[in-house]
Amino acid sequence: MMEMTDDASSQLPLVSEEISDLKKTASDADLDISYRLEAFEDIIASEVGDTLFTRARNIEREVGLRQIYLKFEGGNPSGTQKDRIAFAQVQDAMRRGYRTICVATCGNYGVAVAFAAHLAGIRCCIYVPLNYHTKREEEMRKWGAEIIRSGRDYEDSITISSLAASEQDYYDANPGAKNTALQLQAYGEIAYEIYDELRDAPAAVAVPVSNGTTLAGIYRGFQQLYRRGKTSRIPRIIAGSSSKMNPIISSFKKGLKVCEDLEPVKIRESVINEPLINWHSIDGTAAIEALYDSNGWAWDAGDRKMQFYANYLKKNEGLSVLPASTAGLLALIEMHNRNALPPDRYVVLLTGRG
Repeated sequence: MMEMTDDASSQLPLVSEEISDLKKTASDADLDISYRLEAFEDIIASEVGDTLFTRARNIEREVGLRQIYLKFEGGNPSGTQKDRIAFAQVQDAMRRGYRTICVATCGNYGVAVAFAAHLAGIRCCIYVPLNYHTKREEEMRKWGAEIIRSGRDYEDSITISSLAASEQDYYDANPGAKNTALQLQAYGEIAYEIYDELRDAPAAVAVPVSNGTTLAGIYRGFQQLYRRGKTSRIPRIIAGSSSKMNPIISSFKKGLKVCEDLEPVKIRESVINEPLINWHSIDGTAAIEALYDSNGWAWDAGDRKMQFYANYLKKNEGLSVLPASTAGLLALIEMHNRNALPPDRYVVLLTGRG
C-alpha cells in the first residue's frame, strides 16, 4: 500500500460545548431546514476562516525582503484550508435537500468533509484509491464517514465518486464538479480576510498549488474586491509546487495558456511532496489564467528546501506547518532572488499545520 502524507494533523478537531449545542440543531432531521441552516451557519462563522495573519520578520531578515506576511490556514478545524469548501458544500447540500455527500480524497479534504457532514447530520461517503493509505482515515471514520476503496489513483477515484453521485443522487463535493463556482467563492474569502488585515491588496500573494482551486479562488476574490473599488490593485499571484510533479507549474514554465497533463508514470510521490503532486490539475487552467492575468509567476520547490523552511518556520516564526505548505514561500523567495522585488507588502499562504 502506498503511504500517503496528505496529513495536516492527526489531532481531531475539538468540539466545544457551544458547537455541540449548535450541532444538535443542525443535525436534527425533524427540524425545519431553516433552523438547521441557521445553526450550521453559526458553526461556520465561529469555526471556519479568520485564520492567523502575522508578519514574518525573521524570514524577512533571512531572505532580504521586507513586509512578508503569513496567512496560516492551519487554524481551521481539520488543519487546512479545505474546511472552507467542505463546510460551504455541506451547507449547500443541506439547503438543496441532499442526505448524502460524497468525495474522493487522499486525506485532508476527506477529514474536512467528514467533520462538516457530521455536524450537519448528513451521511458522508469518501472514496480512497485502492493502493493508498492515509493516516487521516481514522479521523474520517471517527466522524462517521463511510470509506470506499476504489480507483487506481486520485483522478480515477474522482471519476468513480462523481459517477456514484450521479447514479445515487448524492451531493458531489469533488473538485471539477458542478459546484466549482461555490468552491472558488469559498476560497475567495481568503482574499477578503487579507484585505481586512491590510486594508488594500498586497503586491503579491504566494500560494502552494495542487489542483489549483485555492489559487484560482483567491485570485477571483481579489478581482471582486478591485471591481468593487475596495483595493487599489490586484496582487500578482505566485504559485509553488513540487519540482516537475505538477502540471500547473510545468505548463506555465512552458508558456502554455492551458494546463497540460503530465505523464502519470513519471509522477513520484515522496513523504514531502504528496499533497502537491498530480498528473492532472482539475482547476489548472483557471489557475494558469490567474497567473497570466495578474502578471504572476510560478516555480518548483524541492523536498529538501520545503523541509528546511518548515523547520525554519517552526523554530523562528512559531508555526508548525506541513512541509509542502511552504512551496508558495519558496516560489516567492526564488522570484526575489532572480530579480529583487521592490519594497511593498507580500503575503504567503500556508495551507496546513504539521
